[in-house]
Amino acid sequence: MPNPLRVVVAEDSPTARRLLVEIIRADPSMEVVGEARDGLEAVELTQRLRPHLVTMDIQMPNMDGLEATKRIMTEVPTPVVVVSTLVERDIQTSMSALRSGALAVLQKLVGPESPDFERESRHLRDTLKAMAAVKVVRHWPERASVPLSRRAPPVGSRARPEVVAIATSTGGPAALHRILSELPKDFPLPILVVQHIALGFAEGMASWLNSATALEVKVASDGETLKPGTVYLAPDDRHLGVVTEGRAHVSNTAPVGGFRPSGTHLFRSVARTYGAGCVALILTGMGQDGLEGLRELRQAGGRVLAQDEATSVVFGMPGVVVAAGLADAVLPLDAIASHLKELLTLKE
Repeated sequence: MPNPLRVVVAEDSPTARRLLVEIIRADPSMEVVGEARDGLEAVELTQRLRPHLVTMDIQMPNMDGLEATKRIMTEVPTPVVVVSTLVERDIQTSMSALRSGALAVLQKLVGPESPDFERESRHLRDTLKAMAAVKVVRHWPERASVPLSRRAPPVGSRARPEVVAIATSTGGPAALHRILSELPKDFPLPILVVQHIALGFAEGMASWLNSATALEVKVASDGETLKPGTVYLAPDDRHLGVVTEGRAHVSNTAPVGGFRPSGTHLFRSVARTYGAGCVALILTGMGQDGLEGLRELRQAGGRVLAQDEATSVVFGMPGVVVAAGLADAVLPLDAIASHLKELLTLKE
């Protein structure tokens, strides 16, 4: 039997900490090797015990979860998963922790009295095991663009862009923060985003991103007209797409490849509505959501930009797109916004 996954749990509430420890210990492939009552203890235990993963509360005495995450990612890089409440202040701080290197954010479980407790407990354990496998780094290195072995179609043969569609998962909030913060207020296209994130955090992420960019960021509403310079996030557990006449379409149709919202659903939708006027971004994330949608988008003549491996927290989603030969350009995170701006200055 392989060695168990070693976890440090940081949570100041004894009751919440006990519940989380019991949930983790219910899986024999995991063990809790340390319990921290505040951020300082979390940092110290991580340095001393070198666990595979840390679960991080946000509001704690002496040092909060955000500062503890920053310290861990600077001093002893270790996968960190934030386990937070849906209080607005906690959501905002959780988003900042993701930007500082935490890999995922999960909602605190209520307890065994909840009818969904077993399902939510399994989801929490599955997430922890997946995140523990991520190789974390102190900082994203800055690299030049990676040239592709095949030639991208000549720019002059492409239609002028009309919409930007983005799909991302693990590492996505920080990547979106970086890209959107570098786009101007007069950015002439609507931007639609599918971000895989825990239920209850979409509105908070929109608010957090809104404070970082000159663009307007909001959770999409079904039927609303898409406006230039506005970023539309898929709502919790809903697909995001578009319909004719540039309107958002939000639906609860079946998950695609296990995901709702789904990047493939978004890319297929914009491809069918805008055709060659689509610009798609596939950013850091696990798995291959978006791949099949991008096949259709490329067939419609749209452009595909992929984040490179060096700056991706996980190269899963962009990696399969690059391997399939669907990317027109493979770019480091710090080059994506400027590349978008360059595309929009080109004449047909």
